[in-house]
Amino acid sequence: MDPQRSSSPSDTDVLRTRYACRLPASLQDLIGPVDGRVELPLHIAWSGLRAYDLGRPRQCMSLYRTVLAEGQRDDLVTFLHHDLLIAQWPDLRPLISRHIRTVWEGAFPELIPPDIALA
Repeated sequence: MDPQRSSSPSDTDVLRTRYACRLPASLQDLIGPVDGRVELPLHIAWSGLRAYDLGRPRQCMSLYRTVLAEGQRDDLVTFLHHDLLIAQWPDLRPLISRHIRTVWEGAFPELIPPDIALA
């Protein structure tokens, strides 16, 4: 076995570390808008839709999914709101990557839906 290969982090470890470094200290730090129109900068929404109407549930969900996947810590704080994230989390869970879900639920157990927590 190649010693360098066994000492290098797995792809899973790299992804989880990437997402963990972006986490806010607390969900309460997420102070983004709760209504209106939000336009994401190009470094987050570099392809497809960039403007979202938070009053339209699918667009709100799409914005959260995009920011969770592509945003840096400042973007998470600026564009996500703790109440909306908690309310949407059960529907977001299957739409985001396993790595994002694992990191966020590991840091913020209040996101884990009760039926999942009991399993």
